[in-house]
Amino acid sequence: MGINLRSPLFIVLLTIVIDRLGESLIFPILPFFVERFNFDALSLTLLFSAFAAAQFMAAPLLGALSDCWGRRPVLLICIAGTALSYILFAVATVPWLLFVSRVIDGLTGGVVSTAQAYIADTSAPADRAKNFGLTGAAFGIGFIFGPAIGGSLAAIDLKLPIWFAAALALANVVLAYFILPESLPATQRSPLTLKGFALQQQWLTLFNQRTLQALLMAFFIFNFAFAGFTSIFVLFLKRQLSWGPAQAGIIFVIIGVVSTIVQAGLIRSLIPRFGEQRLSWGGLLLVALALLGIAAVPSVGSLSVPLLYGCVVGLAFGVGIMLPSLRGVISNRVRDQDQGKIIGASQSLQSVAGIAGPAWAGWVFDRWGGVAPAWQSSVMMVIALGFLALGLGKPQNTPPSTV
Repeated sequence: MGINLRSPLFIVLLTIVIDRLGESLIFPILPFFVERFNFDALSLTLLFSAFAAAQFMAAPLLGALSDCWGRRPVLLICIAGTALSYILFAVATVPWLLFVSRVIDGLTGGVVSTAQAYIADTSAPADRAKNFGLTGAAFGIGFIFGPAIGGSLAAIDLKLPIWFAAALALANVVLAYFILPESLPATQRSPLTLKGFALQQQWLTLFNQRTLQALLMAFFIFNFAFAGFTSIFVLFLKRQLSWGPAQAGIIFVIIGVVSTIVQAGLIRSLIPRFGEQRLSWGGLLLVALALLGIAAVPSVGSLSVPLLYGCVVGLAFGVGIMLPSLRGVISNRVRDQDQGKIIGASQSLQSVAGIAGPAWAGWVFDRWGGVAPAWQSSVMMVIALGFLALGLGKPQNTPPSTV
């Protein structure tokens, strides 16, 4: 079934596309942009950790505020913060300003989590996994066009992609303000209390539910390994294969194409046929194999580029079928009125992985070389498979909320 172009679902997905497009403009050029600051691998990845640390603190607060105020005002605040962070990044002349920029982006980095709460508001329980898949497709569209545009602009000046990303974020603010309606009726909003958005309270809400514990462990380990690997991936291409921004951008275009095909089309037919649980498990297994293949790329000579492309396709396909399926499983195990808190707290859990994962990958890269983060991430994915299998064996009834 197609999407009505005038529906709120389409508008919020378009907001995600613009947000992801801006991010993907910058990602492939980062190792080249920070060369003038003499960054090593760990310094580069700490930029990702700084963003994640700020997001860790802010995400549960933003989730609770979206349950109280509604999704629309929180989205507007987050998009405006993203625009400000890009501008600051572009004008930075000393390293600490780069980190301040990433912190601002992290503090207002609730676009995706708030958008997911928006989708939960407007979707029937049976349709949530499919519509979360469309969120992934919005990511994919951003990754199709963003790296290609960013690579082209970087050939003129490395700052141009950053300024263009800032302009997109400002346009996104205008679009959301005038077009996006509110999804959470006033009668369904939660009162704003310190207990309602306390970080520790939302974590207890998650981990006190036995049906979620093993699933969340798998979710955390996956994000730790994946955040670490992706933070170092462009530097891996630069050091191991001597690629530049344009060549690295091609990789992310491939990721975007595969993600869009899988999550905009295939996932909506795969879920009814195979179920969310099987797709979660199979997708994670494919990610583990793809990372192992990427670790072997520098050692296969003339086959390195074909192997890399094949592994990237497998990686994107695996993530594309696993993440929306697992999010659908988790979402359907909590009450409707707690979707914002659960998604916000889940985002904070992902941020914890995003703090430690890149720092770990940068340290490993500097100490043991460029392939080490890839094969170690593969091992972690196998460990996550064990927790996922355990969690999927738990009963699927929705437990009462502790919020």
